[in-house]
Amino acid sequence: MKNLGFGMMRLPELEDGSVDVELTKKMVDEYLKRGFTYFDTAWMYCNGTSENVVKEAIMDRYPRDAFTLTTKLPAYMLKTEADRDKIFNEQRRKTGAEFFDYYLLHDVNAGTLKTFDRLNCFDWIKEKKEQGLIKTMGFSFHDGPELLDEILTKHPDMEIVQLQINYLDWESSGVQSRKCYEVARKHGKRVLIMEPVKGGTLANVPAQVEEMFKEHDPSMSVASWAIRFAAGLDGIMMVLSGMSNMEQMLDNLSYMEDFKPLTDEEVKMVHVAADMINGNITIPCTGCEYCIVNCPMKINIPKCFALYNADKRETSGSEWTAQMGYYQTMLTTSGNPSDCVKCGACEAMCPQHLHIRDYLEDVAAHFAE
Repeated sequence: MKNLGFGMMRLPELEDGSVDVELTKKMVDEYLKRGFTYFDTAWMYCNGTSENVVKEAIMDRYPRDAFTLTTKLPAYMLKTEADRDKIFNEQRRKTGAEFFDYYLLHDVNAGTLKTFDRLNCFDWIKEKKEQGLIKTMGFSFHDGPELLDEILTKHPDMEIVQLQINYLDWESSGVQSRKCYEVARKHGKRVLIMEPVKGGTLANVPAQVEEMFKEHDPSMSVASWAIRFAAGLDGIMMVLSGMSNMEQMLDNLSYMEDFKPLTDEEVKMVHVAADMINGNITIPCTGCEYCIVNCPMKINIPKCFALYNADKRETSGSEWTAQMGYYQTMLTTSGNPSDCVKCGACEAMCPQHLHIRDYLEDVAAHFAE
């Protein structure tokens, strides 16, 4: 199976904001014609219409053995155990699928894990596999490596893990791509990668980064460096790309059809690129965590700053970014920046002598918007 997945979260749109189904069909045709087969959707994608588009653009037009399909169980819709089957059966109706090749618990983190555990969703997903309604089971994850290790230790029968991995988040103290990847591999899990281009951010890099890439290989797009970095990691089952027009798809197919991973030299270059992009960070926090020790409100200050910096670099005009999700997840286990009591204990501990109290105001205001 070729390892470029068609992410159906950012499909082409018409002027009214609805999905351009006819263009999506053409993209599906091209994708399948080139030998790629993996489609990834979820309940809330495209304002709740992505699963319906799957039926119209794929399921109704191709034999079931011509492609593989993934969708996910959303925690925010679960109130009772009965909701699990209710949602699952509705997803089968919306997509037209009798079974799902891959099925994931969606966006597992410290907050949603409480819901998934309370409603026995890990046992439920195993039952669906035993019934033949799911071929492969797992979960998508947006949290830290410690929690991931805990979940995989408790649920070793989970087969796949979907992680946010890209070269900019590789060493990020907010997303911690590398550490989460290493935990998944330690447990022997195959990894699905989401956000390899970070919502388009790594397709629109600073001029000096683009110049470095183009000088090395003018035939390769800027975005290709991000996707090839992710796809070249060991144990990667699939790299998802949210392709929102035919040009993006054709570009991705051009180098993923006969995939060649980055050379050692090129891997070093993307890490240099990450440093260059991070050189424009808004808050120069090093993530030492000295500031956390005496914080009376238990605010995870370094993680707040890391997510804020990442979000300030995000593609302009984005209505949703991954950092927003990570920020909300963080608030389930740590203090809110808006609750800062201005005691100054953090600033007294900061080796960088940052005006942390002022920065926390900026963070709170930014994410409140």
